[in-house]
Amino acid sequence: MNDYIWYLKNCDLFERLAPDQIQKIESRSRSRKFNRGDLIYLPSDQSNSMLLLTSGRVKIYHLTSDGKQTLMAIIEPGELFGELGIFEEGRREEFAEPMIASSVVLIPNDLVQELMESFPQVTMGVTRLMGLRRKRVERRLKSLLFRSNRDRLVYLLLELSEKYGKPVQDGVLISLKLSHQELASLIGSTRETVTVVLGELQQEGLLVIQRRQVVLRRVETLASSIDVPTPKMPTGNQLHQSSQGNSGQSR
Repeated sequence: MNDYIWYLKNCDLFERLAPDQIQKIESRSRSRKFNRGDLIYLPSDQSNSMLLLTSGRVKIYHLTSDGKQTLMAIIEPGELFGELGIFEEGRREEFAEPMIASSVVLIPNDLVQELMESFPQVTMGVTRLMGLRRKRVERRLKSLLFRSNRDRLVYLLLELSEKYGKPVQDGVLISLKLSHQELASLIGSTRETVTVVLGELQQEGLLVIQRRQVVLRRVETLASSIDVPTPKMPTGNQLHQSSQGNSGQSR
């Protein structure tokens, strides 16, 4: 038995399938390991599989005409990505690159299509996955279009705290380590601007930067400043998963 079958059994998309169906997926899928900086796929690659991240962390991004990265999503262990090819075979439309050493399981599109035809819950799961991704992109697009650089950065930090936040004595620690350039890529800004805005927020006592990690000191104030609800903190299980994925992070 491959070591990634646990992830298949616990993946939201497949968790209700019978053991023999999980074994079928396992037998027809393959696992690959990637080092930081490798490319899992790029826009010229054929979109013939859906991918499940079993360890590490992966970023999904586009390149602008001047070669700058626009970060679209960060994928954590247990999450699926590259799912668009299930419905529309062709070339990939973005880059997928490990942020740390990572392992992925490649699940053939034709197998997923077979499962969708036989099991309505798989069809619903794929539809839900695509809907959530679209919702996140739309929310980020609205933030980029209608907010200042400062508000976009605050919005992003609150969004990250909802997934990676951990209550600490001084506030909420965002356990995910991102460089100023990566933060800039997520909000469509520049590294220099992000550095300036982080400095302003720190001077105002709204956050503090410790060992390349951000602690939000007044989350409610930050949320009200951009007129959004105060984010909910992750569950214990989510925190454990995030800390596992971050354990190998290097900068």
